[in-house]
Amino acid sequence: MRDYFRPLVRSDLPRPDDALPLAGGPRWFTHVARHRRDGSVARLPASDLPEDVAARLSARRAPLLGMPLDEPRIMAILNVTPDSFSDGGMDHSSAEAALRGRRLMAQGADLLDIGGESTRPGSETISPGEEIARTEPVVRALAGVPISIDTRKMQVARAACRAGAAVVNDVSGLTHDPVLADFCAENGLPVCIMHSQGDPQTMQDDPHYENVLLDVYDFLETQAAMLEERGLPRDKIIVDPGIGFGKTQAHNLALLHGLSLFHGLGCPILLGVSRKGFIGRIGEAPEPRDRAPGSIAVALAGIAQGAQIIRVHDVAATRQALALWNAVEQGDNHDA
Repeated sequence: MRDYFRPLVRSDLPRPDDALPLAGGPRWFTHVARHRRDGSVARLPASDLPEDVAARLSARRAPLLGMPLDEPRIMAILNVTPDSFSDGGMDHSSAEAALRGRRLMAQGADLLDIGGESTRPGSETISPGEEIARTEPVVRALAGVPISIDTRKMQVARAACRAGAAVVNDVSGLTHDPVLADFCAENGLPVCIMHSQGDPQTMQDDPHYENVLLDVYDFLETQAAMLEERGLPRDKIIVDPGIGFGKTQAHNLALLHGLSLFHGLGCPILLGVSRKGFIGRIGEAPEPRDRAPGSIAVALAGIAQGAQIIRVHDVAATRQALALWNAVEQGDNHDA
């Protein structure tokens, strides 16, 4: 029976001499939880880990677009869709979207994630041509800004990358368009593989898993290996468990609770929870625009488990929360 190892992440000082660094960052672990498909979970010392597993959990992650990932990075959401669940109805002209993008960068974003097709539950796909018409002018207008293109389609990714995008973020985990993986590998593009069960139109109808944490891990592991086989090195692969994409509230919470398991893939972890429905239900905030406090709380819980990239709507509030979080964690070591 296969073993899955989840580091039990800590950041308090003093750090024990036998602690292993988590993904080369400031967090560390001395113990792991061993998960098995029979449902058992056991606590083990990190010294019991197989050497290859320990190496993958502790190795420093490669920089993303020149940005070191030993501190959390903020990916700002820039939708250019008329029907987004969070900001549908805003002015999404390319000029206005570019202005919003520059504002987000000024507020403290590290990169922008530009999407032209809504993937909210129940949404329908649009043609590549329509998606390109929405995204390509915005990417071009934001020349010089670190940009990720949020798309499932090779044609859209190609147009965006020619215009200046440098990362591909695929919510289908490279299952929607069979040639997108080859395009990214051939061009050496960093790729974020996200897990989703089903497509946006039907994904929330009846999601089910044998073990959501391990099932999502297996999918991401398979897709990362597929990219490697096509020639894309693992240091250009990012993984995202896909909170809210084909998951119930219980599934989302199980993934968030066990998030550190995904460090075993040897890739940076991207966490996208901003304004999601479960935050509204638990936090009693029916309107997406009122979910910033809950979104930040969950993002910080993910950072506590070592997530390297957080995808957010509310950049300024998140940046402030992160600054205070870091100050408290560092205590007397923080600059006066």
